Amino acid sequence: MSVNVPKTLPKLLFTCYRHIFPEVRTNLNRWENFAERVPNDELNKQAKASIDTKTFHCEGGAIYATLAKSRWKEAVKFIVAYQTISDYLDNLCDRSTSMDPDDFRRLHDSMLNAILNEPVNEHPNYYELREDQDDGGYLASLVDTCQEVVQKIPNYERVYPAVRRLAQLYIDLQVHKHVKLDERVPRLTGWYDEENEHEFVLWNEFSAVTGSTIGIFSIISYALDGYDYSGQVMKAYFPYMQGLHILLDYYIDQNEDEQEGDLNFCHYYEDEHKTIERLKFFIDGSRMSTKKLPDSDFHQLIVSGLVGLYLSDLKADELHDGERNRKDLLRHSGMKAQMIFMNGRAYRKWKKKKGLGE
Repeated sequence: MSVNVPKTLPKLLFTCYRHIFPEVRTNLNRWENFAERVPNDELNKQAKASIDTKTFHCEGGAIYATLAKSRWKEAVKFIVAYQTISDYLDNLCDRSTSMDPDDFRRLHDSMLNAILNEPVNEHPNYYELREDQDDGGYLASLVDTCQEVVQKIPNYERVYPAVRRLAQLYIDLQVHKHVKLDERVPRLTGWYDEENEHEFVLWNEFSAVTGSTIGIFSIISYALDGYDYSGQVMKAYFPYMQGLHILLDYYIDQNEDEQEGDLNFCHYYEDEHKTIERLKFFIDGSRMSTKKLPDSDFHQLIVSGLVGLYLSDLKADELHDGERNRKDLLRHSGMKAQMIFMNGRAYRKWKKKKGLGE
């Protein structure tokens, strides 16, 4: 069965609820069952927590599977597995007693192996530099699942350089932002000076831009349908769409990150007014840049979806002047974002009632 790329909000919502989200749940159930069997207590805990509290990441990312059309289920399979690796490793680094950058990089070698177009015959020990070791093959199985999908993509070598570039920047971010507290900003600003190619992007924004996986999901989904749009996607998604994605994520997590002592890139703006101003800048940039993409109507819907869905999280209401800023951002984003916001609130209530993950 094929799905059509949704170009209107009703079709997007129908496709998500009828096809995409149930398929995401099917895939996540598999990984949740696997996580339950992870032998090491700490790895077991973090594997389960990454699924239980971050289901939303997989659901949002899997919307890009519609770009794969008849191969949408394969796209969902890759997106769920890759995002689960990302969320699991983020938990391990965030909640770890380790501050070793070599440890973080070794863990994230799994994300580079996951996108290789050649089989990994023997997985390295991704946990080599940390105390907790035995995951019962959990991480290796996630990597294998991603490889099963990308190795079936025709002419994958054409899109691989862009996919690897995005993956490598994501990994570099994870290493730099999880080291000792006093080393984080110097490492991130030095990295920004070396890698940033857009003078209008601030150092904290560049870090946010690199922290998104949606550019990879878009490129892989198109490639499954036989198209190489990697160049166009890179221009639209890096920096604008990926920046909007992660800045919104950090925006709603400000209170939580402050309580946990976690780094939050919105905290580096001079004040709250500047934060909202820059969010609007990335909204406007995303609107303009996605007009030039194939399936531009779909990508424009994603802009509205990012704003509406993130602001539908109750954490956004708990921020200082949260309600006023939410209304301001929704008004700036337009009617579709406001409709997605209302739908998102209703969906979150339904999931909570059903006892499903966040």
